[in-house]
Parts: sequence; structure tokens; C-alpha cells
Amino acid sequence: MLKKIAVIDIGSNSIRMVIHGMNGKRGLRELHNVKEVARLSSHMDEQNNLTDEGFSILRSVLLRFQEVIDFHEVETVQAAATAAIRNASNCKEIIQFITDETNMPVRVLSGDEEAYYGFLAVQQSTFLNDGITVDIGGGSTEITLFQDKKIIHSHSFPFGALTLKKEFVDSYKKEHKALEAVKEKAKNEFKTLPWLLSTEDLPIVGIGGSARNLSLIHQASIDYPLSGLHQYTMVPDEMQSVIDLLSDTPEEKRDSIEGLSKDRSDTILPAAVIIQSLIEYTSAPYFMMSNKGLRDGLLMEEMQKEHPEIKTIEVEEESFYQLKEEFEINNVNVEQVGFIADHLYTQLLPHLPEELIANNQQELLRKSVNVLYIGEYISYEASSQHTFYLLTNRSIDGISHRDRMAMAFIASFKSKSWLHSFSKPFKQQIDDKLLAQYELLGSILKLAYALNRTNRNVIERLDIEKQRKELHFTFYSADDVSPVFEMMKVKNIKSIWKKSLTAPLLFTFCNQIFIRHLHCCANVCSGAFFTFPGPL
Repeated sequence: MLKKIAVIDIGSNSIRMVIHGMNGKRGLRELHNVKEVARLSSHMDEQNNLTDEGFSILRSVLLRFQEVIDFHEVETVQAAATAAIRNASNCKEIIQFITDETNMPVRVLSGDEEAYYGFLAVQQSTFLNDGITVDIGGGSTEITLFQDKKIIHSHSFPFGALTLKKEFVDSYKKEHKALEAVKEKAKNEFKTLPWLLSTEDLPIVGIGGSARNLSLIHQASIDYPLSGLHQYTMVPDEMQSVIDLLSDTPEEKRDSIEGLSKDRSDTILPAAVIIQSLIEYTSAPYFMMSNKGLRDGLLMEEMQKEHPEIKTIEVEEESFYQLKEEFEINNVNVEQVGFIADHLYTQLLPHLPEELIANNQQELLRKSVNVLYIGEYISYEASSQHTFYLLTNRSIDGISHRDRMAMAFIASFKSKSWLHSFSKPFKQQIDDKLLAQYELLGSILKLAYALNRTNRNVIERLDIEKQRKELHFTFYSADDVSPVFEMMKVKNIKSIWKKSLTAPLLFTFCNQIFIRHLHCCANVCSGAFFTFPGPL
């Protein structure tokens, strides 16, 4: 039975609750995610006390959450309050009120704690070792600098999307003047943090709803073919294009912009200006969206109490582990196919034309092996289609969007025509040269898969050498097993190799107990020769 954990984030703009199930193998599964736009920071009086209406809204929302918690028998509840309650003059009264009315323990986070939990989520869920996080809430903005996955500096500014809207947008007649004032304020505030300029070429990692909406808007504007926001990137010019789109659209019509939530249409621009100002101030090469933030950081801390080893686990490694658990992938088979694929690539490399070679190919091949079998969980017959769909429609922590797209094409590869058919929506991301490289890696992976057709680790080693104009592949199997079924599978996929490599190919299987009557299968077909010698 899953242990259920609820994390409640009482923010300045919204109050959200996420319930996760945690199994004994460290895996997390989101079960329920509910949110209400409360805008508590809008219910403060002149003395910065939460008003009676604010108390009423807070009580109603939390009681509805409590009802869900009770129904689903959630064992652990983590409730955290941020800037709106933290900065309220009657903060203690608010916390006591919550305890009395809901019996729900609430922790008021300091600005530094809020920054830390956002960083922890980024550290545990992205491929970045170094960067600058920015989490723009309704009433505060948290920034951290991290290097080698360790937090170096952090700071919490007492302004957020809602407070900036009140201070500037609501008081200026012309919106562009208000945004210029927001930009000037941001740069002046950034100057108070000399460590922001102590490093160069670090990405800005956006956390929270405003960053999420900006990313969604950009994805919609370019018909982005991959699903998932986590680890989505934009260069500075692309972020500016989103700001221009928002600025050029009157506020009353912004609801029509695809990707923009209705409850953020009046606060999105001040938040966007803060992010873009930080990108410019630090000369960041790109912006990356982290869909994991404060709530995830709190959840990760809770998990680490039961599984301390999580602190030292590599993000990518953990993601592949969880995928194998979820889709019941046999890791022994993965390791064997990976062993064969790695040796195929290494020995083919000297014989490949330059246009088919790229720096990260062997690493992409290794990553793709881990998800090769993922589609078989749904349907063995249509495993390639399911593999492609799954990989292009779910984020993978620690894997960039570009690598996930590559993995989808490589791990699901069937043929050149199939590759070109599935690549049509990706024309903006993939050119013909890159597609040819994916075809090569997909062919290698498909051959490696065929050479372990019966999941018996038949192939012990292989050699590839060029003789005249032919490429000779020799596969050596264990003495006490016959590679008959592996040979038959290789024979069935020989045509894809003629299209990937123009040189004539000769495939030879060597085994001391190989059955001699298989010589009848040694055909010349599609430019690939198969030979089946007797004892070595």
C-alpha cells in the first residue's frame, strides 16, 4: 500500500495541495493536485493585517483540502505558508486560527527557507550542476546561486507579481511606463547582491506559476511538438518575444493567449519583466523552466527522512531506475543490449562518414538503451509507436528536452520511412543531418536488440573490420548456446542497414555447436551477406 503525503503551499496568490503516493522503492506518484486562487495578499488592511474576509477565504479553502485529505486517508501532511502570511502583522493570529479551525499544523517559511526548498527541487530533478534559480510568488521573489549542485547564496526580495502589480501597474496610466519602472526596480535590487555577477554563463531557472505560464505561451506560439514543461528552455530573444506578445495584447484580451492562465493575466507581465531583467543582468545564456518548486522541495525533504540515500543519487540514474520499475523493464536485458550497442558503435566509428558523427552520440545511445523496452509494457506488437509516444509526452527528470526527443527517435526506430513519417511535426527541431544520425543510432540499437532476441545474453563479443569495400561483422556466441533465433532476427532487419550504411555488409555468426543445416539460410539479400561457419 502506498504511503500518502500531502503538501499544502499557502501562497500570496494561490493555495495548492498536492497528494503523492510513496512506495518502498523510493518512487513517487502524484495522486491529486488541487488549487484555489485566494490572493491573500489582496486581503490585507492598511496595517498589513489579514482582513476578516481573508480569514474566511483561508478557512474555507483549507477545510475543503482537509476533507480530501480525510477521504483519501493521507498519513502525512506538510503545510507551509510563504510571504503573505509571513509578512502579515497578525501572522501569529493567522497560524493559531488555522490550527484551531482545521487542526492542520502550518509552518511559516522564512525567505531563506523558501529559497532553499526551491533550490532543492531543482537540484533533485534537473540535469543542471550550476545555475541561478528565481521563484516569483505573489508577495516575494527568491533567488539562489548554486554550483556543483550546492547552494552558494540565496536571497528573498519582499516583492512579487501581485505586489509589483499594485505598486506599479495599478498606479501608472500607461502599462509600458509601469513595466519600465518594474525593470528599473529589479536592476537596482539586483545590484544589492554582488554575488549575482560573480559567475558567468549560468542559466536562469524559473520556478512557480509565472515561469510556467511564460513557458506554456512560448510552446504554444511555436507549436512545440514535445509535451512537458519541466526543463524546457528559451534563449533570451525567445523570452523577449513572449513579453512582446503579452505587451502588445490589451489586458482584457490576454485571456485569449494560449498557455496563459486566466488568474495570471493581470500579473504575468511584472513577473516576466523580473525574469528577463535577471537574464539580462547576469548575461544568462538561456532560461530553463523547472516544474518542480517549493512543494516538491518539501516533499523531497520528507522522502529523505525515510530514504537518506536519495541525497546522493544522480537525477538521471534515479529517473531511469523509476522508469524501469514503472514499466517492468528487465535491467539484465538492458545491460546486455547496451553492451552490444556500445561495442557496435565503437567499432563502426572509424568506418562512418563524417556527417553521421556527433560528439554526444555514444551518450545518447546509452540513454536510449534504458528506454528501449518501454513500449512493450503496453503492447509488444506496437511497441515502437508506444515508445515514441511515451517519450515525447512525458518529462524525464535529468534529461533535457533535446535529448528526450533524440531518445524517442532512437529507441523507437523501425525503418527510415517510419523515422521520416514520425519526424514531420519536429521540422523546426530536426534537420536532415540530425535525422540521419538518429537513423544510424536507431539502426545500431535495433541490431543490438536483435542480437539479444531471446534475452539469454548469447553474444559474448563482436568484431567489425573492413575488407576491401565490405564491412565484416562477426558475432561470437557462448559455446553452449545456439544463436539461431538471434541470427533469424538479424536477417529480418538487414534491409535497414543497407539504408544506414552504403558499404556492402557481411554478417558472420561463430559458435562451436552451430547447426550446419542452417547454411541454407545464407542468402545474399539487400546487400547483406550472412554466413554460418562450423566449429572454430
